[in-house]
Amino acid sequence: MLEKDELTQRKLLHLINGFYTQLESGEIPALLLPTRTKANIAYDDESEVWVYGERESTRSAKTTRGAYQLLKTSYVVDFVNTQLKQAKSSTLRELYYISENWDLAKFGEQQESDRLIEDLEIVSELQREDFHIRPEEDGASIMGPLRIREKTRRGTKTIHCQEDVGEAGYQVPCNVDALEFLEHDARLVIAIETGGMRDRLIENEFDEKFDAIIIHLKGQPARSTRRLMKRISEELKLPVAVFTDGDPWSYRIFASVAYGSIKSAHLSEYMAAPAAMFVGIRPSDIINYELPNDKLTDQDIRALHSLLSDPRFDSEFWRSEVNLQLELNKKSEQQSLAKYGLDFVTDTYLPERLTEMGII
Repeated sequence: MLEKDELTQRKLLHLINGFYTQLESGEIPALLLPTRTKANIAYDDESEVWVYGERESTRSAKTTRGAYQLLKTSYVVDFVNTQLKQAKSSTLRELYYISENWDLAKFGEQQESDRLIEDLEIVSELQREDFHIRPEEDGASIMGPLRIREKTRRGTKTIHCQEDVGEAGYQVPCNVDALEFLEHDARLVIAIETGGMRDRLIENEFDEKFDAIIIHLKGQPARSTRRLMKRISEELKLPVAVFTDGDPWSYRIFASVAYGSIKSAHLSEYMAAPAAMFVGIRPSDIINYELPNDKLTDQDIRALHSLLSDPRFDSEFWRSEVNLQLELNKKSEQQSLAKYGLDFVTDTYLPERLTEMGII
């Protein structure tokens, strides 16, 4: 067994031993966890990311619900322990279905089992990859002047993310820490929310003209995608620009990249890239570029108001842009820039914005 797997086993079994110790001393078993709400995230000056604060909630066998949760926790730890011993792995979805055989410990829905894995990450200070649990979603694809070395089941291979890949780019594996950055000629990284805009940049050779590493976020980015940008930002010392649609859900995509997400604030130091900058689409762009737009939905409006009370967006820039969007009652997509032609985004909008921001 690998040394890391042995460490993971020890930490998880220590958690279960804690339940036995509580029972032996006459205590009702309980587990303390940080409260996972935006009211309980705090900015960490040292790491420059948002992490959980001091508020905690107790999961106790005093209640029926709490007892079931501790039972399910024990079953999951046993499953992970067996998986580590056998050098096997599974997906989050498979874990949910496997619990069908666990009688009273069966999960009612996958969201419940996903959340329990996150709880185990928090209390063990490990990542689900250490449990040999894989996500369902694919990681990012990247295109750009970067040469990497990847460890695979069939040995080690070296790949240049422009010269050795097709138009789809290099598909990032779940375990980004298995990659080694060998060399690059890049000046910046630009992370793109939508596939259509990602394809536009590649077709217009933005990666070659501006020595850019283009990363497709595929909507809300997978953890491997965020870890990749964190590593590139810190290890290669490259500026990271995030280019999304102009709506509250897209701003949250940026926040998860730069600040860390509320749901996984326990991993912010591992995944967030605090130096990342937001390129657009901005609400002010709707006015300045007279962009085609859609009316905000009631759900959009509620989400924008929520951003105003989110500490990650507590800055003059975001307050100004969010309030402007509420006043305009409009939102725009990245591809609305095509109003001015298919080359406008790569020849005008992005070069001007990135220059203005000091990235190029």
